[in-house]
Amino acid sequence: MKIEKNKVVSLTYTLRKNDSNGEVLETCEATRPLEFVCESGVMLPDFEKNILGLQTDSPFEFSLTPTQAYGDVNEAAIVEVSKDIFIVDGVLRDDLLQVGKTIPMRDNSGHPLNGKIVDVKDVENVVIIDFNHPLAGTTLHFTGKIEGIREATADELAYGMNAGGGCGCGSGGCGSGDCGDEGCGSKDESGECGSGSCGCGGH
Repeated sequence: MKIEKNKVVSLTYTLRKNDSNGEVLETCEATRPLEFVCESGVMLPDFEKNILGLQTDSPFEFSLTPTQAYGDVNEAAIVEVSKDIFIVDGVLRDDLLQVGKTIPMRDNSGHPLNGKIVDVKDVENVVIIDFNHPLAGTTLHFTGKIEGIREATADELAYGMNAGGGCGCGSGGCGSGDCGDEGCGSKDESGECGSGSCGCGGH
């Protein structure tokens, strides 16, 4: 059986920054492989293009440019907000105002999005938050192996299937480092998602 549309694919991989010698951003092992329905919209299209036609046990290695992955860094997505938005029940949440911390927020339309705190200016009472994808501007280099291919069930085709395995590789995943808690590749001590992100998730 070969990988094609509507087949359920199970795979393992190592994701590195820039090239085969780059920093390891995330790994997914055979004990908890990444699993998804091919061409169902949960994966980056160019990721899937590179594995179409492969069979079980086939190795793969390829790179995705920022354009093929999460785009270039958008300076307009780095914004200043008042520290007052971090006041909860009359108390300023200083535990959230930490450089490097990723905060789940909502835009003016109520859509969820994550913002990474890049600076806290106490004198000006503002916080600078970066709403770019954590891997924006980064070339992603994947090496891995196809662990299995099967037919999707009727429910999987009708209702979709989040990328499984706990690697944060599907839409909404926010993994950083090795596979961790289901639905979020890593969580910090407060239970919030970590600042990294697996590179093969949907936009």
